[in-house]
Order: sequence, then C-alpha cells, then structure tokens
Amino acid sequence: MSNVQNAVFAGGCFWCMQADFDKINGVIKTTAGYIGGTQPNPTYAFVSSGRSNYVEAIKVIYDPNKITYNRLLYYFWHNVDPTRDDGQFCDAGRQYAPRIFYVN
Repeated sequence: MSNVQNAVFAGGCFWCMQADFDKINGVIKTTAGYIGGTQPNPTYAFVSSGRSNYVEAIKVIYDPNKITYNRLLYYFWHNVDPTRDDGQFCDAGRQYAPRIFYVN
C-alpha cells in the first residue's frame, strides 16, 4: 500500500490504546512499543519501573483517504486525560503519560 500515513500516540497502557485504535475504520495496523527514551532495546520491566524516559505508545498506520490525522487526534483527545502527566486512568507512572509524537 503506497498511500499510507503513520501516527504515534501515547496515552496509558499501549494494549488498551491499541485495541481501541484497531477498531477505527481506516486504521490499517497498530504496533505497541516504547518511545522517548535513550536506552537501546528497552524491556517491559525497565519501562514499567518508571525509571526511564520512555512512554508506552502505539504506532498507527492509516489510510488518509479513509480517515484523517485530525480525526485520529480527535479520537485520541477524547480517550485520554490531558491534565495528567503521571499516568492515565488506573495506570500510574510517567510511562503512561499522554504524548503525541510527530512523524510526517
């Protein structure tokens, strides 16, 4: 597929975000991972300790002919609490802070 775009969002548990974004029409694929830190190959144990600068995030590959980036942002903002920098909902810790990472 040649006309796809990428977006990266962090907003709590990446598995919860991934499950929600997978249901959106126009989203082709999501991948859970870590972003924002400097240590190579971070592990779940390292990130979940809260001692890293990494956050749990998802990469969203989407078809811009079916859904716009703005619509993905709208969905993101309605599924996080942007006033909290120490986690989201029942997930506590900096690794669960809401973030948007610029891709293209």
